[in-house]
Amino acid sequence: MPYKWDQTDTHHSTLELWPHSSLPAKGFVYFIWITFVLITLPLFAVMGTAVFWGLLPFLMITVAAVYFAIQKNYSDRNVTETLVVSKDLLHLQRRNPKGDIQEWDCNTYWAKVHKHDRGGPVPNYVTLSGNGREVEIGAFLSEEERVELYAQLSDSLAKCR
Repeated sequence: MPYKWDQTDTHHSTLELWPHSSLPAKGFVYFIWITFVLITLPLFAVMGTAVFWGLLPFLMITVAAVYFAIQKNYSDRNVTETLVVSKDLLHLQRRNPKGDIQEWDCNTYWAKVHKHDRGGPVPNYVTLSGNGREVEIGAFLSEEERVELYAQLSDSLAKCR
């Protein structure tokens, strides 16, 4: 599960969320090498001919495009959210892929957790509201993980009140 709770005592806990990575770095290297080998395999039939030199640039551009597309995906998934729940304060910090930080604070007593079954950008959209604002949390999680996150956030807020 791409989030974890750290509970120091009954009235203070920290939640860290991050996007799931289904392709680790080692798997990425294997994938690129296998793609390279499979794309260049047909070139062996035309090696030593003019067709070889006509196909080679396009096949290498294809491998490079796959490489850069996966690297772009890695950088776009570089998002972390940290929620600190204490008896008096709820603090959410989101670090976006470009490094900018968004923060939200609210009194724990007035904070509410909402799960929007429909109408949000994703099914079972989870938001926190309070202090005149409503902020999303865990939009990058899977649908089942957001349902579980909603239940855990509701329990955590109830314990801190």
